[in-house]
Amino acid sequence: MNATETIFALALASNCHPQQHFQAAQQRISEWGEVQFSPIYMIPCRDGIGEDYWNAACLLRSSVSSEGLIELLKQLEQASGRVRPSHQITLDVDLIAWGLDLQHMQFNEKKLPLALDVKVPMFDIWHDAMFEHGSHSFPTVEQLI
Repeated sequence: MNATETIFALALASNCHPQQHFQAAQQRISEWGEVQFSPIYMIPCRDGIGEDYWNAACLLRSSVSSEGLIELLKQLEQASGRVRPSHQITLDVDLIAWGLDLQHMQFNEKKLPLALDVKVPMFDIWHDAMFEHGSHSFPTVEQLI
């Protein structure tokens, strides 16, 4: 890893044409650096209003700054047609944590405490105590197709 590279932990969600928006997001995020995606889970909407979500996580290793990445994520959401507020979410991509290595990550205080729909997919790619959760039976999208 280059000294100027940062690892970013991102959470992705969509409940409005999720296959289309996840494919576009995965392709675009892959252009920003080396990336590892979790499986995609189908998880009910947190407040019970709206369709179930596709939820996933990724670890991105990139030379983009934290501020630059936040701007790229906003552009990605806008390109998907994201409307706020709405229960029909085309694409939501949140910066959960960042740092030079997984043992020394800074968590985004705005995202704490972490929701289950962030913990489940993130734990698949980053085994940190922050993402531990009880057992679940959320299906992965591969199981649904």
